[in-house]
Amino acid sequence: MTAPRIVRPQVRPVLQQPLGVGESPVWDEKSGTLWLVDIQAPAVIRILPQGKVDRFDMPSAIGSLGLCRDRRLVVALRTGLHLFDPVSGDFELLCDPVGRVNCRLNDGKVGPDGHFWVGSMSEAKPQTNDAALYRLGPDGSARTVATGLTSSNGLAWSPDGRRMYHSDSRQCFLQAFDFDPEEGELANASRLRVFSEEEGRPDGGATDRDGYYWSAGVSAGRLNRISPAGEILEIYILPVAAPTMPCFGGPDMRTLFVTSLSTKRSGRFEAGTVVAFDLDAEGLPPFRFGN
Repeated sequence: MTAPRIVRPQVRPVLQQPLGVGESPVWDEKSGTLWLVDIQAPAVIRILPQGKVDRFDMPSAIGSLGLCRDRRLVVALRTGLHLFDPVSGDFELLCDPVGRVNCRLNDGKVGPDGHFWVGSMSEAKPQTNDAALYRLGPDGSARTVATGLTSSNGLAWSPDGRRMYHSDSRQCFLQAFDFDPEEGELANASRLRVFSEEEGRPDGGATDRDGYYWSAGVSAGRLNRISPAGEILEIYILPVAAPTMPCFGGPDMRTLFVTSLSTKRSGRFEAGTVVAFDLDAEGLPPFRFGN
């Protein structure tokens, strides 16, 4: 097995204001806008092409967001999955799959089937394996597709939409499923890799046009570019101690945006932020919520 290539990219800051837990960056290719969340603030952040930053306060902790086919967002709040209109400020509850379990919705993305795939994370102390992964529909339907999780994370799809990646950042594994992009059915789960703390607990993920999976190593200050077989091919060393999720964007989808969370891991306090760098790999536009 060949040793991974070490890369130190030319990173630039994207956001000046500090974040608590920056997460869920989503690039809107139609407007050239980057959306993201600050989980515990709680808030949705919008970074416009000219650099203007808008903040939309949320009524409860927000784990992730996705783009809708109209102007709205789909947002995963502690109180359930909602549609949010940034223009009017209105919320519409679709469903609350977690209910009374001591968990909240965490990492989520719109899939090729137009549904919002979102997992929960345990808020028990110590954490338990009561979290789950859900498929949530624009009609308010909810289906549990995986259980026994601690902190569901890392959702992404292959370029043809026929493979879904998923991680658990506490149990430190990355897995893949066969995926039906029409029906949203999963099959043939396979465990691709278990990570050490030094390799980076697998937080948020993204895939590029060539089918490689990019995993934010939140415990190691790095991004891991991983083959479909689960081999780490490249390690991108970042100037942030705790990266949480990568997202492809920019006019040619060759810019990688990375969110991070606040930490004292380096021995001094470091606020969460958003950084970006350009690279040869190309991403794909996000899917949109709705049939």
